[in-house]
Amino acid sequence: MSLAITPFNVLIITNDEIKTRLNWIQLYFEIGNAGIVCRRCGITRPTLRKWLNRYKESGIEGLNEQSRRPKKIRTKVSSEDEKRIIDLRDNRKLGHRSIVSEMIRLHECSFSTATIQKILIRNKRQYLTLKRNYRKREHRYNRPIPGDRVQMDVCKIASGLYQYTAIDDCSRFKVIELFPRRTAANTLKFLETVIEQMSFAIQRIQTDRGKEFFAYSFQDRLMEYGIKFRPIKPGSPHLNGKVERTQRTDLDEFYST
Repeated sequence: MSLAITPFNVLIITNDEIKTRLNWIQLYFEIGNAGIVCRRCGITRPTLRKWLNRYKESGIEGLNEQSRRPKKIRTKVSSEDEKRIIDLRDNRKLGHRSIVSEMIRLHECSFSTATIQKILIRNKRQYLTLKRNYRKREHRYNRPIPGDRVQMDVCKIASGLYQYTAIDDCSRFKVIELFPRRTAANTLKFLETVIEQMSFAIQRIQTDRGKEFFAYSFQDRLMEYGIKFRPIKPGSPHLNGKVERTQRTDLDEFYST
């Protein structure tokens, strides 16, 4: 304690701010009670602690006001990068985090989500316009065992191109396959692929009421494998929501490119 007090009596300090901070520290060394010092000097404990630590580390020099310039300067976004960001939003319908990931993957440029937001607002593209039917929020459920229920559906990608999709309700294990037509024969081929790819026994398959799923050949094959068939109610795609949502993502973020 005595060693710390000695410099206060011999140094001549002209800077009023440094002199004030030095008086705080001297008073603390004399009294030894931070609460009394803070009440007497009208400062907070974090303020006293900050200048005390700086004095212990650097002496009188540590009592100088340090630069508040940010360590990381904002990077200016070039017009070319801005065009790329707008292109990802317009053509691929990507959100802020997806745009950040794609800019790193495709162009090796890293931007924060706040920067992406500012660029989108400046170009009047703040909100996404997606084709969604907003319904009353339904109770979400998950089957407890893998293979207990597998949701299956067919999505048209383009003329002469259909994607068959199957996703397990519990594990979200997903199998897809492309076919030129939506037929019962192709549905049978896809069923064999699903059974081969999924590493667990399938107990139920849930689909909409498409003709390719109600064909006799498909129904007979399900009975051979001992798989129960569970069609959803007409006009209720939300009951097959997991496969519907993953197909929506495939259309927006993959096939749009």
